[in-house]
Amino acid sequence: MKKFFFKIFNSRSSNEDGIFFTEISKLIGYKPQNINLFKEAFTHRSTNLTDEKGNTKSYERLEFLGDAMLSAIAAEYLFNKVPHGNEGYLTKMRSKIVSREHLNEIGKDLNLLKLLHSNMNKDHFGDNVYGNIFEALVGAIFLDRGYGATEKFIYNNIIIPYVDIERLEGKVISYKSLLIEWCQKKKKTFKYMAYVDTGADNTKHFAVKLHIDDKIVAKARATSKKKAEEKASKRAFFALQDKIENQ
Repeated sequence: MKKFFFKIFNSRSSNEDGIFFTEISKLIGYKPQNINLFKEAFTHRSTNLTDEKGNTKSYERLEFLGDAMLSAIAAEYLFNKVPHGNEGYLTKMRSKIVSREHLNEIGKDLNLLKLLHSNMNKDHFGDNVYGNIFEALVGAIFLDRGYGATEKFIYNNIIIPYVDIERLEGKVISYKSLLIEWCQKKKKTFKYMAYVDTGADNTKHFAVKLHIDDKIVAKARATSKKKAEEKASKRAFFALQDKIENQ
């Protein structure tokens, strides 16, 4: 059975392989040495493919590696670019560069989903799949060509076109974190009350009420508790913006 899956994973027609090789070469800016790394970077776990040792073949391990490389290269860029930045400042700025939202946007811009090998309907994927594949692609480039090629790819696709230090300084990556930090500093009590709220929709939704000092300051509804809390936090931030920014 293991050999069967291994054969499937490596049984693309020569025409499909040629098209994939061409698309990857355009995407990364060079001809890959080991195309199988990039096949794995674009394989979703729903395919249930394994290698000859029975290990799962999907982008998830490469995603882990790519995440580390993105963080390291962004950190090196900021260390050199902002010599006056202290550790806390550099950490926050790095988080903004490699935020899930940012990577999802880049993955969409590169149209990465079109190359994904999956047994799921691609319409059912959430936005995070774009960032996941992008990280896996970075991991594949690192294993294929090393740090220099990885750094060049990240500079060409993230830092040069998207990173502006002044704009990043003003970018909020989590309104919830910002609001909690303000409440703690001002010694205000806060509580997020969440409950399932499907309403007339077929999709499960969560509703959140945000209390500050026992007063409801914002409400929100989304497809996950985390999203609903962030949406409520954003609404609360703009409602209290003058107080927060003039603390």
